[in-house]
Amino acid sequence: MKKLTVAFVALMVMALGAHADGMQTKGAMGQGMMKKMGKHMPKNYRAVPFAKAQILQRGDAKMFCTRCGMTLPMFYRTNHAAKVDGKMEQFCSMYCMVETMNMGKKVTDVQVVDNTTLKFIPAEKAFYVVGSSKPATMAAKVSKYAFGTKEAAEAFAKKFGGKVMDYAGALAQAKAAYDADTKAKKMRQAKGAKMGAMIYKKHCKPIEQTFASPAEAKTYIKANKVCGDLKGKPLQMTALYLMSR
Repeated sequence: MKKLTVAFVALMVMALGAHADGMQTKGAMGQGMMKKMGKHMPKNYRAVPFAKAQILQRGDAKMFCTRCGMTLPMFYRTNHAAKVDGKMEQFCSMYCMVETMNMGKKVTDVQVVDNTTLKFIPAEKAFYVVGSSKPATMAAKVSKYAFGTKEAAEAFAKKFGGKVMDYAGALAQAKAAYDADTKAKKMRQAKGAKMGAMIYKKHCKPIEQTFASPAEAKTYIKANKVCGDLKGKPLQMTALYLMSR
């Protein structure tokens, strides 16, 4: 019954158009789908099978974006990574990396996923397609996908639209849109946290801990099994609630 209830809540959120993971998607899958995914590419365009995702950061929360907590392989095609104050961190999107920059952190050695090889490459050598019809991650509207060659980027832009530019151009666009994107993100996350409160009340053991990030909250929930077999969107929403209370 609990599993059915959690699934029903997740479906309600999707039907209402609430982006519980703080992103634009029509059905991002949770970690519990790992075995079912196998070698097949999932339907969410940004996602790749977990085995194909390079995870460059370390620690118990390494599978989650350090800023928003979203599961990295689910948004892998827009992943960025960088040394933050000397320590490697991985982000679901350029937006989350810009958020880190805006916090006053020293961000160096920026890397991005090459959408052709699915390997990380230096961002300064990448060719970005900005504003294609493919979904954005965290940004309200404008998507950003990177490629290792100009030819691959131009082919992608020809098929899906968007403008080819270098890292500096893509970063400037992300910084210019940051305030508007943040406003939209907060609205989405507030809706997710509201649903997360319902899930927490019905399915989780009471906890008093405070968390510095959604990634930290998700890691604690899973490691201590305080919410049973919670995963995917319901897990993300619960983490957002614990961050907001």
